[in-house]
Amino acid sequence: MLKPSAITDDLRARVRAELPEVEEIRDPELRAKVVEAWALALASSSFAAIREIEPSGNPGVNTLRHGSQTDHVRGVTRVAMRIADEMSALMPDLEVNRDILIAGALCHDIGKPWEFDPANRRRWESDPRAAGLPAVRHPAFGVHVCFTVGLPEEVAHCAAAHSGEGELLVRSLENTIVHHADYAFWAVCRAGDLLVPETLAELKVRH
Repeated sequence: MLKPSAITDDLRARVRAELPEVEEIRDPELRAKVVEAWALALASSSFAAIREIEPSGNPGVNTLRHGSQTDHVRGVTRVAMRIADEMSALMPDLEVNRDILIAGALCHDIGKPWEFDPANRRRWESDPRAAGLPAVRHPAFGVHVCFTVGLPEEVAHCAAAHSGEGELLVRSLENTIVHHADYAFWAVCRAGDLLVPETLAELKVRH
């Protein structure tokens, strides 16, 4: 359950500064709700900014050598926009909702403040069989955040199904693009030696 501290205009401004791609969203109401969603996610955690969150795919897994979680969120968003723009230019019949795509990409990891929160991690790790480890992954908590601020279900779907959970349903066109942009980001970072070696995913598989 979300128990946020005060969401201030300063926090909203910080989100806008950290995620400048939000200005690419043409619908002002949708743009404002994306900012509000990130402000709520942060206010419900111990993080004051997205850049304070560990730059990993999952806690301790596929961690960037340098940078922060903003680099991942922005990277996925920029790659997703380029995929959509280039594919649409080549295939005029491809009808991508660009606002939903950008909002979905910016919000795909909006549950990470919850899953990465040090207080939550300590609680879950102290007794994994009580509530799980984690209790819910960031895709599921991201849906909660999205719906709480009134984002459309198309955006919540991108949060819900950008990762492995998406294998259990049919992904939308926009979420398919976000999913591949997300996985491409980590694959390219790995190939480019941008990840901390001991955090590579295959070394962190839980049994």
